[in-house]
Amino acid sequence: MPESSETMSPSGAGLYIHIPFCLSKCSYCSFNSYPLAGQNPEGYVAALSKQMEVMAEHPWCRNQTFCSLYIGGGTPTALKNKDLVAIIEKCLHSYHFVSDPEITVETNPNTVDTETLSTLYLAGVNRLSIGVQSFSDRLLQEIDRSHSSEEALRAIEYARQGGFSNINIDLIYGLPTQTLDDWKESLKTAVSLGLQHVSIYELMVEENTPLAGKVAENRTLLPTEEEVADMEEITAEMVSSDFQRYEISNFCRKGFACRHNILYWQNRSYLGLGAGAVSGLRGLRICNIADPALFSQMVNNNELPIASIECLCRKARFRETVIMGLRMVSGISIAELKERFDLTPEDYYGETLLELMGQNLLETHEGSLRLTSTAFPVANQVLADLV
Repeated sequence: MPESSETMSPSGAGLYIHIPFCLSKCSYCSFNSYPLAGQNPEGYVAALSKQMEVMAEHPWCRNQTFCSLYIGGGTPTALKNKDLVAIIEKCLHSYHFVSDPEITVETNPNTVDTETLSTLYLAGVNRLSIGVQSFSDRLLQEIDRSHSSEEALRAIEYARQGGFSNINIDLIYGLPTQTLDDWKESLKTAVSLGLQHVSIYELMVEENTPLAGKVAENRTLLPTEEEVADMEEITAEMVSSDFQRYEISNFCRKGFACRHNILYWQNRSYLGLGAGAVSGLRGLRICNIADPALFSQMVNNNELPIASIECLCRKARFRETVIMGLRMVSGISIAELKERFDLTPEDYYGETLLELMGQNLLETHEGSLRLTSTAFPVANQVLADLV
């Protein structure tokens, strides 16, 4: 497997803003998101703005240069456009960014039009991530998506009309009742659209979701493990001819790897603002209060809206960095691990590492430890051995 040229370390930290509202909640979704009806989005935006101001004065933030801004959710474009633009402008004004930051906004197809996206583009957004999930209306209905395949195609066209030349879509395989032919059709459509980036995920049936209940009660049928494996195999065949695979679930055209996500995979520093957002600050992990109403109340009362703080020891940070870094096609630099943690994979894993290399699941290449092509279909099992 050739080394990707897309894995250079971004220079700077990442800033993540969480918008926890959607038009409706999908049956498979376990993310921190809430149907917009009955919420107070204006109050949340005001509290979020206040948290931005407070954190901008923190010494860590004042001394930091940010290379990316990622606004995720939820569905950020479920907000009024003026509120979303105000958040972007506030971020760019309050924090110090590099001259050419990557600025991403997540969206769902039925929450945008050309005017909305043109306004976001003019506000500085230069990367759009659209939650398509499938180009099959039948499968979209199976997972309670609120948009159609036609709306997904239209949203991509709106994005181009709005000025975007860096567009990602998300797709999911292993959906209820999905066949290999269904998946091939979605991939064929995705490849034909001239996109710059595609994120492709296997469905995970998370506990306490409506989908988990349907599966437990046999009210829906998931593909077999063999069928899912076939979908994974065909993905690499169909997508890699047009896109470069640079991470287990992510494919891009040259020059369009997601800078913000590389920060996560390389276990670099990022600041998370908003309800449920997580910050990773050199081994200090801070999780915000998840409930948007409670988050807003605490911020307005001048309280820190923090649910938990964890300080990872050097070995835990090393282990986490290895596991995240191995998701990248190019793997992780052994010299860089030694510099950051004064440890190497051989030092830490010993016999376990030798066994995985002996099974042709891990290899070293030009100073990096990486998964072999044999290991990619079973990457989760390999990474589990390194936890």
